[in-house]
Amino acid sequence: MIKNILNLGDAALYCDFGNEVNKTTNTQVIKYFQSIKKENIEGINNLTPSYNKLIISFDLKKTNYINLKKKIENLNVDIKDSFKNKEIEIPVCNDQNFSLDIKRLEKRLKLSVEKIYENFYNKKFFCYMTGFIAGMPFLGDLDKNMRAERLETPRVKVPKGSVGLTEQFANIYTFESPGGWNIIGNTPVNIFDSSNEKNPSLINPGDTVIFKSITKDQYKNFNE
Repeated sequence: MIKNILNLGDAALYCDFGNEVNKTTNTQVIKYFQSIKKENIEGINNLTPSYNKLIISFDLKKTNYINLKKKIENLNVDIKDSFKNKEIEIPVCNDQNFSLDIKRLEKRLKLSVEKIYENFYNKKFFCYMTGFIAGMPFLGDLDKNMRAERLETPRVKVPKGSVGLTEQFANIYTFESPGGWNIIGNTPVNIFDSSNEKNPSLINPGDTVIFKSITKDQYKNFNE
């Protein structure tokens, strides 16, 4: 449940669900996100869920912090009620041209390359949030023996579609971008489609993701 609702600048507030970063806390964030979105509360112009926070931006001409806080506090949100989510399979190619940091991970994790990929492909990931760049999913939770820190020097350009690991999360770069995640492969799937105004993100908070290994030829022919 919400621990506190606090003002954030002139035209936003955030709902604080605590300091824990886990599926239970994040599920509460997502349920409030979905409930508030469904209520279509006047004045709200953007909702941004994160691991354990929900930022709500609003139009000062239509509402204010006090009124909006009361409406959120009075929402009837059933935390125990299940919510609809999707299970999405994402193909990934681990060709050496795509697996930029697999050797680094082999040394850091003290696991063989084969074991790293075995663990990765046998894991079902939960989407906590999207952000940093449009539609980038933050997918947890990696087992403790698969967790590594970011690169000491981030790359200026990480290719679009790159699949990376850092700490307890995996992610997918939806656009070419600077970044410091440990890159282990690349997907030919377009994760974020800006031309789709209603549903631009393939992966949304609350969805589950499984990764499937594909060959370089399958990667090349994927969109044909």
